[in-house]
Amino acid sequence: MIISCQPPKSKETISLFNGNDLNGWHIDVPALDTSSTLQSPFLVRDGMLVSLGTPNGHIITDAVYENFALEVEYRFAGVPGNCGVLVFASTPRALYKMFPKSIEVQMMHENAGDFWCIVEDITVPDMESRRGPKEEWGITEGKGRRILNLTDGSEKPVGEWNNMKIECAGNSIKVWVNGVMVNHGTNCTASEGNIALQAEGSEVEFRKVVLTNLD
Repeated sequence: MIISCQPPKSKETISLFNGNDLNGWHIDVPALDTSSTLQSPFLVRDGMLVSLGTPNGHIITDAVYENFALEVEYRFAGVPGNCGVLVFASTPRALYKMFPKSIEVQMMHENAGDFWCIVEDITVPDMESRRGPKEEWGITEGKGRRILNLTDGSEKPVGEWNNMKIECAGNSIKVWVNGVMVNHGTNCTASEGNIALQAEGSEVEFRKVVLTNLD
């Protein structure tokens, strides 16, 4: 089922990325703890926030947010692959000593809009068909943490810019990709937290990271 609609109009809107530097963010990349030669996978290039993809890790807002709509515009800079936006992020390295406790909104090529439960949980309609057998569900290592989106047909061709909008209202999360609603979850076990972008194997450029306060 594909639902095409637009998220609510904005109230107060701020850009989380200033186009010049990474002020307002901090970087958590476990491999940098033990290596003095590795470079951070996050940088600013030509006015864009760039995730180089490796080493794996996250760039995380310093501030905590609740009741917001987040809009990102992104594209894979080369070979398409994996990345994600994490909302309601809290405890660092809570999963696989890498991922902060959160709900991930997947950006992986041809899977944009999937939910991944990272030591937090969320409910969607048709849970068993979209998450797998109920006895396998969970929020930690080795469990059924992936919840499929409603459609994989909303992404632009590789190299073109995609628009993703994530509305977090209370413990509900709605996701649009290029104007198409691709996921809607309720009863999330968190309702506030940091926002994070991933380095997870593929180079991704972000030219817009804008947050609107829904309060």
